[in-house]
Amino acid sequence: MSKAPVCPESGKPMVRDTRPMEISYKGQSTTIDMPGWYCHESGESIHTAEDMKVSDAALKELRLEVENLLKPQEVKRIRKKIGLSQRDAGTILGGGPNAFQKYEQDTVTVSKPMSNLLRVLERHPEEVEELRKHS
Repeated sequence: MSKAPVCPESGKPMVRDTRPMEISYKGQSTTIDMPGWYCHESGESIHTAEDMKVSDAALKELRLEVENLLKPQEVKRIRKKIGLSQRDAGTILGGGPNAFQKYEQDTVTVSKPMSNLLRVLERHPEEVEELRKHS
Protein backbone atom coordinates (compact mmCIF):
# COMPACT_ATOMS: atom_id res chain seq x y z
CA MET A 1 0.00 0.00 0.00
CA SER A 2 1.66 3.17 -1.13
CA LYS A 3 -1.17 5.50 -0.11
CA ALA A 4 -2.48 5.51 3.45
CA PRO A 5 -5.70 3.51 3.67
CA VAL A 6 -8.84 4.96 5.18
CA CYS A 7 -10.09 3.41 8.41
CA PRO A 8 -13.23 1.36 7.77
CA GLU A 9 -14.64 2.43 11.17
CA SER A 10 -13.79 6.14 11.45
CA GLY A 11 -13.26 7.12 7.81
CA LYS A 12 -9.97 8.82 8.82
CA PRO A 13 -6.60 8.17 7.17
CA MET A 14 -4.57 5.45 8.88
CA VAL A 15 -0.89 5.81 9.81
CA ARG A 16 1.96 3.39 9.29
CA ASP A 17 3.30 2.32 12.69
CA THR A 18 4.61 -0.54 14.77
CA ARG A 19 2.64 -1.42 17.88
CA PRO A 20 2.83 -4.07 20.57
CA MET A 21 0.69 -7.13 19.91
CA GLU A 22 0.29 -10.19 22.10
CA ILE A 23 0.31 -13.60 20.47
CA SER A 24 -0.56 -16.82 22.29
CA TYR A 25 -0.06 -20.52 21.77
CA LYS A 26 -1.35 -23.22 24.12
CA GLY A 27 -1.57 -20.87 27.08
CA GLN A 28 1.85 -19.24 26.55
CA SER A 29 2.05 -15.65 25.34
CA THR A 30 4.60 -13.21 24.04
CA THR A 31 4.42 -9.62 22.88
CA ILE A 32 5.80 -8.62 19.49
CA ASP A 33 6.25 -5.32 17.67
CA MET A 34 3.65 -5.60 14.90
CA PRO A 35 3.95 -3.36 11.84
CA GLY A 36 0.77 -2.22 10.15
CA TRP A 37 -1.62 0.58 9.33
CA TYR A 38 -3.30 1.92 12.47
CA CYS A 39 -6.20 4.28 13.15
CA HIS A 40 -5.70 6.59 16.14
CA GLU A 41 -9.44 7.17 16.55
CA SER A 42 -10.95 3.68 16.34
CA GLY A 43 -7.98 1.47 17.23
CA GLU A 44 -8.54 -0.55 14.04
CA SER A 45 -5.56 -1.93 12.17
CA ILE A 46 -4.81 -3.30 8.72
CA HIS A 47 -1.87 -5.64 8.12
CA THR A 48 -0.32 -6.44 4.77
CA ALA A 49 0.96 -9.87 3.80
CA GLU A 50 4.46 -8.58 4.54
CA ASP A 51 3.33 -7.40 8.00
CA MET A 52 1.82 -10.81 8.72
CA LYS A 53 5.19 -12.48 8.16
CA VAL A 54 6.30 -10.84 11.43
CA SER A 55 3.48 -12.39 13.46
CA ASP A 56 3.74 -15.72 11.62
CA ALA A 57 7.45 -15.99 12.43
CA ALA A 58 6.86 -15.05 16.07
CA LEU A 59 4.06 -17.61 16.38
CA LYS A 60 6.27 -20.30 14.86
CA GLU A 61 9.05 -19.43 17.33
CA LEU A 62 6.59 -19.58 20.23
CA ARG A 63 5.31 -22.97 19.04
CA LEU A 64 8.86 -24.36 18.91
CA GLU A 65 9.43 -23.17 22.46
CA VAL A 66 6.11 -24.40 23.89
CA GLU A 67 6.32 -27.81 22.21
CA ASN A 68 10.06 -28.13 22.88
CA LEU A 69 10.91 -28.67 19.21
CA LEU A 70 14.38 -28.20 17.77
CA LYS A 71 15.11 -25.02 15.85
CA PRO A 72 16.60 -25.29 12.35
CA GLN A 73 20.11 -24.38 13.52
CA GLU A 74 19.90 -27.03 16.28
CA VAL A 75 18.85 -29.70 13.78
CA LYS A 76 21.85 -28.81 11.61
CA ARG A 77 24.26 -28.74 14.55
CA ILE A 78 23.17 -32.18 15.80
CA ARG A 79 23.11 -33.70 12.30
CA LYS A 80 26.68 -32.57 11.71
CA LYS A 81 27.76 -33.70 15.18
CA ILE A 82 26.48 -37.23 14.52
CA GLY A 83 28.25 -37.24 11.15
CA LEU A 84 25.36 -37.43 8.70
CA SER A 85 24.74 -35.56 5.46
CA GLN A 86 21.27 -34.12 5.00
CA ARG A 87 20.40 -36.89 2.56
CA ASP A 88 21.70 -39.67 4.82
CA ALA A 89 19.90 -38.21 7.84
CA GLY A 90 16.59 -38.24 5.96
CA THR A 91 17.15 -41.78 4.74
CA ILE A 92 18.40 -43.25 8.03
CA LEU A 93 16.31 -41.29 10.53
CA GLY A 94 13.21 -40.83 8.39
CA GLY A 95 11.39 -38.16 6.50
CA GLY A 96 12.90 -38.86 3.11
CA PRO A 97 16.03 -37.67 1.32
CA ASN A 98 15.09 -33.96 1.39
CA ALA A 99 13.61 -33.76 4.91
CA PHE A 100 16.70 -32.37 6.61
CA GLN A 101 17.23 -29.75 3.93
CA LYS A 102 13.67 -28.57 4.64
CA TYR A 103 14.15 -28.66 8.43
CA GLU A 104 17.40 -26.70 8.24
CA GLN A 105 16.03 -24.12 5.78
CA ASP A 106 13.00 -23.67 8.06
CA THR A 107 10.51 -24.57 5.34
CA VAL A 108 9.21 -27.51 7.41
CA THR A 109 9.07 -27.66 11.20
CA VAL A 110 10.73 -30.72 12.68
CA SER A 111 8.32 -33.04 14.51
CA LYS A 112 8.40 -33.85 18.21
CA PRO A 113 9.49 -37.47 17.56
CA MET A 114 12.33 -36.32 15.27
CA SER A 115 13.38 -33.67 17.79
CA ASN A 116 13.52 -36.33 20.49
CA LEU A 117 15.41 -38.80 18.28
CA LEU A 118 18.02 -36.18 17.43
CA ARG A 119 18.45 -35.30 21.11
CA VAL A 120 19.03 -38.97 21.96
CA LEU A 121 21.49 -39.41 19.08
CA GLU A 122 23.36 -36.30 20.17
CA ARG A 123 24.05 -38.05 23.49
CA HIS A 124 24.55 -41.48 21.91
CA PRO A 125 26.01 -40.96 18.42
CA GLU A 126 27.17 -44.59 18.32
CA GLU A 127 23.52 -45.58 17.74
CA VAL A 128 23.59 -43.98 14.28
CA GLU A 129 25.46 -47.05 12.96
CA GLU A 130 22.80 -49.34 14.41
CA LEU A 131 20.09 -47.32 12.67
CA ARG A 132 22.10 -47.30 9.44
CA LYS A 133 22.01 -51.13 9.41
CA HIS A 134 18.21 -51.07 9.41
CA SER A 135 17.61 -48.34 6.84
